[in-house]
Amino acid sequence: MLLDDELPGLAYLKMLCEQIPQLEVVKAFNHPQSFLEELPALEFDLCILDVQMPGMNGLQVANLLQGKPVIFATAYKDYAAEAFDLDAVDYIRKPIQKERLEQAVQKALKRVANSSSLKEFIQVNTDKGRTLIYLQQLAYIRTSEGDSRDKTAYLKDGTHLCLKNITYDKLLEMLPSSRFCRINKKEIISLDIIKVFNAEEIISNLPSPDGRSLSFSLSEIYKNNLLAQLKN
Repeated sequence: MLLDDELPGLAYLKMLCEQIPQLEVVKAFNHPQSFLEELPALEFDLCILDVQMPGMNGLQVANLLQGKPVIFATAYKDYAAEAFDLDAVDYIRKPIQKERLEQAVQKALKRVANSSSLKEFIQVNTDKGRTLIYLQQLAYIRTSEGDSRDKTAYLKDGTHLCLKNITYDKLLEMLPSSRFCRINKKEIISLDIIKVFNAEEIISNLPSPDGRSLSFSLSEIYKNNLLAQLKN
């Protein structure tokens, strides 16, 4: 994601990024407010942004990115200390040289790889806005009764969240396969809630409203996938 209020500088930065094979420019913004308005719906791993911008500076924007890696690209040297206080990946002075940008990107790639391996949450759009769901708390996900485009995430503490307009394919991309598995057309479960299972049913360690263990249907087409995941 790119953010720079000067259009010539933004175009130049976009051109440089497109010459770096590991990068894909999701979107470029020339105003912080426009970026923040769209932020809840944006999926990206890295933000490269200017510091001095109208309305809100880059340091303030970075504070709102929930720990996403950022590279500051600016003509000013005065903000470097503040940038690194925000755990910025790098601080590049304009005019930007391709080699210097590539060096910063390599640092960012390492950080993204490390954070992905340790990531313990997913970010999803819910009826309450953009929400973090911690994997350790997630028990299972089921198609919502009101609208099949929505899903309901049930947490181990008994609460639930409505996930807005998301597919099971997208959820499976976000969830680690070592911990979650689709078991039928309408449900994904956390493997650590499985107590016992047979060819047609999974008995969980979660209580049901009647006091018994909550059970789930295991479809034939998903059974082999479950068995493979439990072996790993």
